[in-house]
Amino acid sequence: MNTISENLIRIKSNLPEGVALVAVSKTKPVPEILEAYEAGQRIFGENKIQEMAAKYEEMPKDIEWHMIGHIQRNKVKYMASFVSLIHAVDSLRLLTEINKQALKNNRVINCLLQLKIASEESKFGLTEGEVKQLLNSNEFQGFQNINVVGLMGMATFTDNREQLQNEFGALKHLFDKLSINKTDNCNLKTLSMGMSDDYPIAIKNGSTMVRVGSSIFGKRNYNI
Repeated sequence: MNTISENLIRIKSNLPEGVALVAVSKTKPVPEILEAYEAGQRIFGENKIQEMAAKYEEMPKDIEWHMIGHIQRNKVKYMASFVSLIHAVDSLRLLTEINKQALKNNRVINCLLQLKIASEESKFGLTEGEVKQLLNSNEFQGFQNINVVGLMGMATFTDNREQLQNEFGALKHLFDKLSINKTDNCNLKTLSMGMSDDYPIAIKNGSTMVRVGSSIFGKRNYNI
């Protein structure tokens, strides 16, 4: 069995230039995350805010912490002082809270808008129409402490390559369409799509950021 360091080096060596790797460290203990850190990884993704905040306190401070999970608005305050990028923003109400907490911490917080591209009902995300409505709203245009830097989406959990390509391709098409229009708080440069099982297909369809966990750290024990 390969070590975390070996897995990480293998994956990084196969990533094209310009594609960022988020090592998904959710449920993983600090010693395992440190092994990845010592192998050169600096971007880690968590899906629970309070777990991420606890790891932030223990880990080196040059780490970029990405919040990749669905977010409860009342917990934004726990990460507002340090989070580098929030991936799964799926409502104007959530953006309002992020902007509020960023202001309290005298920061501008970078965010990605989550699009629903999967066929599964359990997946969160905005529709194309909802994204356009959000970006054109007076409320959004008044936010001064958030910066929407891209889009993210999670494809259907399937082995059907054609379906995956269609879903990733649709998100890339929308990304290209929306990135033409830039404002003070919206400049789309990052397209976050692709995880351990499908990131090579996502990259072929234009992903600039992939979220890889089990291929680096191994399978998770959710009973911990």
